Amino acid sequence: MAVIERILFGATLTMSLPLLAAQLPEERADAMYHRYDGGGVTVSGPSILARKQFGESVSVSANYYVDAISSASIDVVTSASPYSEERTETSASIDYLHGNSLMNLGYTNSEESDYSADTFHFSISQEMFGDLTNVTLGYSRGNDQVRRNGDPGFSEDITRNSFTLGLSQVVSANTLFALTWETIADQGYLNNPYRSVRYLDPANPQGYSYEPEIYPNTRTSNALAARLRYHLSYRAALSGEYRFFTDTWGINAHNAELGYTQPIQDRWTFDLSYRYYTQSAADFYSDLFPLAQAQNYMARDKELSSFSSHSVGLGVSYKLLRDDWKLVDSATLNLSYNFLFFDYQDFRDLSQPGPVGEEPLYDFSANVLRLYLSIWY
Repeated sequence: MAVIERILFGATLTMSLPLLAAQLPEERADAMYHRYDGGGVTVSGPSILARKQFGESVSVSANYYVDAISSASIDVVTSASPYSEERTETSASIDYLHGNSLMNLGYTNSEESDYSADTFHFSISQEMFGDLTNVTLGYSRGNDQVRRNGDPGFSEDITRNSFTLGLSQVVSANTLFALTWETIADQGYLNNPYRSVRYLDPANPQGYSYEPEIYPNTRTSNALAARLRYHLSYRAALSGEYRFFTDTWGINAHNAELGYTQPIQDRWTFDLSYRYYTQSAADFYSDLFPLAQAQNYMARDKELSSFSSHSVGLGVSYKLLRDDWKLVDSATLNLSYNFLFFDYQDFRDLSQPGPVGEEPLYDFSANVLRLYLSIWY
């Protein structure tokens, strides 16, 4: 599954801001079914999350998440065979509250037939200035192993280090502002072992041939995000976000999102959001190279090309209330839907006819559905 598809699929429908008051996460359990369908890729599966407090200072959580992936994307149908696989992710974390400080320690494991990822993360947040300001520092380290199906001798490693600094500020009784900076340093085998680039080849009847991609073995990324949430007088809320991303591969990206939340009576809550994303291509990306081994690094991954995307999201939440629920404080049933559209500026659709290097540019749409039940106890 493409990186950008995972990012979009995992994103929540409405933008959230960190809680300012130092407090443990609420005791709750979530059961979710998710489905992504677009660009020849279908991803679906369940997710279970549970949180439990122990005393007034400790909270633990565990999550189980499954992706059943079926891919016949444009990359696959033009240079490989469609495939199906399953990704299983498990995670656990513990929160410790001490005065105005909240510390979190967690571990996540993700397993696929040809990829394993282990990530440890730690963060600490401190409430200051009369509960009006919150500062968060975070660090995570990932150790990944890349394999190739059908080639038992292939195994490569990736190390990822991520540093996060966040600031949340109560601006007024109705306004909350947050600023987050993150830097990620990746080192190791960073490309896809199945992916190829194409180059002009007059000796081939189709006019081009393929050879393996070659990426740099280091990448440093930096992202700065600003978020604002404003509560309106009639119980509704407006939210906005802008995020800038840049990396040492030459990619610059801009992301902007607007959201609106409207409660209706005591049980219904409706959400509406719009998201726009645009990025430039990596320095070593090309849809068609002039010759074989044209340069030291070469990529034809469409996620490293120049493209833009739009996302429109709708969500509804219904609060379930029962007087005879002795062990349950409250529960909500939630449904969210996102429509996504991707438009690539320099990635060609090789499944369509056209002169070499002048094939139609690629675009596609996708649908994301999430249905989940949340229970507080």
